[in-house]
Amino acid sequence: MSGQLHRTMKTFASSIIRGPKCTLLDKNKKLNELSKLGQTDEARKVFDKMPERDEFTWTTMITACANEGRLIEARQVFEEVTNKSAITWSSLICGYCKHGFEIEGFELFWQMQSEGHRPSQFTLGSVLRMCAMKGLLWRGEQIHGYAIKTCFDMNVFVMTGLIDMYSKCKRILEAEFIFEVMSYGKNHVTWTAMINGYSQNGDALRAIQCFSSMRAEGIEANQYTFPGVLSSCAALVDLRFGVQVHGCIVNGGFEANVFVQSSLIDMYSKCGDLCSAKQALVLMEVDHAVSWNSMILGCVRHGFPEEALSLFKKMYASDMEVDEFTYPSVLNSLAFMQDVKNGKCLHCLVVKAGYESYKLVSNALVDMYAKQGDLACAFSVFNSMVEKDVISWTSLVSGCAHNGSYEEALKLFCEMRMAEIKPDQIIVASVLSSCSELALLELGQQVHADFIKSGLEASLSVDNSLVTMYSNCGCLEDAKKVFNSMQMHNVISWTALIVAYAQNGKGKESLRFYDEMIASGIEPDFITFIGLLFACSHTGLVDDGKKYFASMKKDYGIKPSPDHYACMIDLLGRAGKIPEAEKLVNEMDIEPDATVWKALLAACRVHGNTDLAEKASTALFKLEPQDAVPYVMLSNIYSAAGKWENAAKLRRKMNLKGLNKEPGYSWIEINGVVHTFISEERSHSKSDEIYSKLDDVIALIKEAGYVPDLNFSLHDINEEGREQSLFYHSEKLAIAFGLLCVPKGVPIRIYKNLRVCGDCHNAMKFVSRVFDRYIILRDSNCFHHFKEGVCSCGDYW
Repeated sequence: MSGQLHRTMKTFASSIIRGPKCTLLDKNKKLNELSKLGQTDEARKVFDKMPERDEFTWTTMITACANEGRLIEARQVFEEVTNKSAITWSSLICGYCKHGFEIEGFELFWQMQSEGHRPSQFTLGSVLRMCAMKGLLWRGEQIHGYAIKTCFDMNVFVMTGLIDMYSKCKRILEAEFIFEVMSYGKNHVTWTAMINGYSQNGDALRAIQCFSSMRAEGIEANQYTFPGVLSSCAALVDLRFGVQVHGCIVNGGFEANVFVQSSLIDMYSKCGDLCSAKQALVLMEVDHAVSWNSMILGCVRHGFPEEALSLFKKMYASDMEVDEFTYPSVLNSLAFMQDVKNGKCLHCLVVKAGYESYKLVSNALVDMYAKQGDLACAFSVFNSMVEKDVISWTSLVSGCAHNGSYEEALKLFCEMRMAEIKPDQIIVASVLSSCSELALLELGQQVHADFIKSGLEASLSVDNSLVTMYSNCGCLEDAKKVFNSMQMHNVISWTALIVAYAQNGKGKESLRFYDEMIASGIEPDFITFIGLLFACSHTGLVDDGKKYFASMKKDYGIKPSPDHYACMIDLLGRAGKIPEAEKLVNEMDIEPDATVWKALLAACRVHGNTDLAEKASTALFKLEPQDAVPYVMLSNIYSAAGKWENAAKLRRKMNLKGLNKEPGYSWIEINGVVHTFISEERSHSKSDEIYSKLDDVIALIKEAGYVPDLNFSLHDINEEGREQSLFYHSEKLAIAFGLLCVPKGVPIRIYKNLRVCGDCHNAMKFVSRVFDRYIILRDSNCFHHFKEGVCSCGDYW
């Protein structure tokens, strides 16, 4: 209100008080006007100068003070009233309820009755609104009981308040029951309360059905009805019904309402109609942060991060209010774009605006830095947070898993559980992925059991992660059990199963699962074909591999990537079709990368083609000059061909470049503890027992027919030394430890970071037969299931 108008009101009020003909009715009228204008101080001056006061006077002054939050003053005025009526009591109670003072509000409510005054429908309505606002279900149930006893349970105003209270206290069935028993008198407020109740409780379909019934009854909706309906359309991604609701809004003349407009933008954004959302944003008479936030979020969700960033810049430039809901969406867009520079700049803006302490914003910062691979900054923001929720932990755990820091992800998850934060489906999926990568079966099983006990709803991402985890730990039966128990499957589920069976030496089953997937109506993606080609390669199905490779582009429009070419070259190389593999490399539509050349080099190693091996190695030396693998592979090819001088020359070149071969190591998990072994190393606490056991094992399998293959030993020592070095390879040390510690009847699971050598592979077959043990060995290439002297790979790995 302007200063001039304020002075005029004061003068006018004073003149009324002084005027000789001013009646009590006139004074009350002026007092009421000042109260409604929010001029409580001026109203109090008028009130204090009134020599005569009636019930209306007292009630108006109490209401004015209570509405302004001046509850102590309202209580003082109330205490001065000589003859308190139900209306006077209700005025004070409504004030306390409006400002959320439930203790004082309920004390007054019960005191009012004890002094013989019966609460009105408005008193009950105020108390119920407070119960709804603060989630006071048991208090609301008390009021419901009182309403039934005092016959207010047929009052539309009270019944509407009960519907709203039960809805906001997450008791939608009780709200629905009250709504249904109202045989008459439902007005637009009652219908709106029920529609919003359904919407807020996640039953979007019932909200839309309720809105349709409301329209059929001839009840007109208003600006409070439409946001709940539009929110339900967005939840169901029902654009068609949303457009119809938009028509109702235009016909009803509510299109200028800021809350309705914001809901329209949100609905169109979530339904993927960004053009209509943008049009609604442009038509807004007054820019509102909620509307712009909805538009920005819609752009991010539908893969338009650049547009989201552009909108934010316009929003910021126009001095519009940027709040704690704006920053997370923009941070998400920068995470998607991998825009590190702007990410840092926005972080500075967040700090400058004072929003860094907001949990929603901090969570988005952790997520952005983690997705950009900057774990140091992600940890810095995370550690600075005073209060962390499951989203905070999930962002960091998922970020660590995404960036290959699997051990850190698992460590964080354990810390989260110790902090008594309950996990959600997203973090469980990330933790299972980390267990999968590290082949930690026991921990993965514990996480699986914990997920079942938690009572969380089944999640496709968790189920897919479980299939992958059990597969990567060599537990095909468990992987298949999880797959069969899933309520629905997507391409990721099927691909996980196809890859699982391919890696575990069951290529033909993989191809059968592919046929089942196609029959179910799910189309493969590029990873599916990698699994199929891998299965064909490790089963020797050359013709099938060629068929799937051709089908990729012809039937599904998937352009082969270097990974697909590498699988095809591996397939042809294993089958001895080296010229065909070389031809495929030369005819590639894209430039061959290191994966392709390594596949060709591996094929040359198997078949002793030194000329082509030199060509592949030369390409690798240029592409990855710091990688020792091609040097080692070519050196081994030279040695196998008896070209000792070439092999020695290559190793000297490696030394000059400072390249070192990655050391081979194997590990085995016993009772949650991982035991790691390196060839000929004796650092383990049970080293003497292990080596003694291994000597016994070698002696027994030799008796059974095992003959050491010296081609897999060092060539620069004598024959006895070469044989001895073979015996103490890391996987043999691991099997000796497994025989000592793993109970009979339990599979011995061994993992190796490199490809298992031919001699160890042969020795494992003998161990499985001589000791009657089931051995599962996962190397860098695939799984080997040794049972009764036979390997699942069919010696084709």
